[in-house]
Amino acid sequence: MLNNSNFFDRIRLPFRKEKELYSSLYQILGFYPRNIKIYKQALMHKSVKQRNEKGRPLNNERLEFLGDAILDAVVGDIVFRHFEGKREGFLTNTRSKLVSRNTLGKLAQEMGIPQLIKSAGPSTSHNSYMNGNAFEALVGAIYLDRGYDACMRFMEKRILKQVINIDKVAYKEVNFKSKLLEWSQKNKVKMEFKELSQSTEDNNSPVFTYQVILEGVEGCTGKGYSKKESQQLASKETLQRLRREPQFIDMIFAAKSERTKMEEEPVMVAPDLEKLQQPDDFIEVSEEPIAKTSPLTTVSESLSDEFSLDDITAVAREKTREEIIAEAEEAAFAEL
Repeated sequence: MLNNSNFFDRIRLPFRKEKELYSSLYQILGFYPRNIKIYKQALMHKSVKQRNEKGRPLNNERLEFLGDAILDAVVGDIVFRHFEGKREGFLTNTRSKLVSRNTLGKLAQEMGIPQLIKSAGPSTSHNSYMNGNAFEALVGAIYLDRGYDACMRFMEKRILKQVINIDKVAYKEVNFKSKLLEWSQKNKVKMEFKELSQSTEDNNSPVFTYQVILEGVEGCTGKGYSKKESQQLASKETLQRLRREPQFIDMIFAAKSERTKMEEEPVMVAPDLEKLQQPDDFIEVSEEPIAKTSPLTTVSESLSDEFSLDDITAVAREKTREEIIAEAEEAAFAEL
């Protein structure tokens, strides 16, 4: 490989800044660019608002799109070969961690890419979103400048061997379910998991599908080979939706407000204790008095008096002639 001085003498760089850019890119990529214009564009943020000779915007957005697709393919290839025998869910999750915006932003920071980004705004050193986009755009530039194999060597030799430990990334588990539960408890939001389906694959492996429910509002679903895995995926997607969709949060808190309002309202009016103590409310009384009773006589006693058997004796005694005449005379005098 050519040393720096011979290389620069050969291409006869006219400007000092151009020379510095070549050196910086060499430190980052491990090789010298062939077409420096592509790499300049990869490091140009849209805020610069620069245009080419045809009047079209000149920034790194198109290269970012290309680099994103190349990264997915390259990292997917590396993960597939590195973790032999692992299932699709594990491979997808590992690749997602490696190409996430947060990971790419940290990679860019570690490699010194933010110092090379050209933008019209403030310093980009702490803007992980902008830095991650620039990293993807650089991968797109590598692909156009040197091809797919160069992208593969860059990721394997420069990234996964020197900057990232792929095994640590793969097996580091973020407990999304715990994060979502923490958010729910902090905001006093009711959260539950609803099992949507349970089936088996051709190899008899169980597959579970769960959905997050927040205050009765349907959240995202997750499918996995265990209840834990499916609930984790459902929680992850729901957390992302909470961050992306303000209207989703509005629906949840509207449902919470309705629930708490209903809980605060009394279910029914408390009964009147005075009325409960009055028997007239639940005992039917005949319009005509059953019997004249003293104030201390109970209703049950007056009812029993109507059917009293006290006047009936077991053996009727015959009256004498004198007793009959005396009773008749007494009755006659009583009617006068």
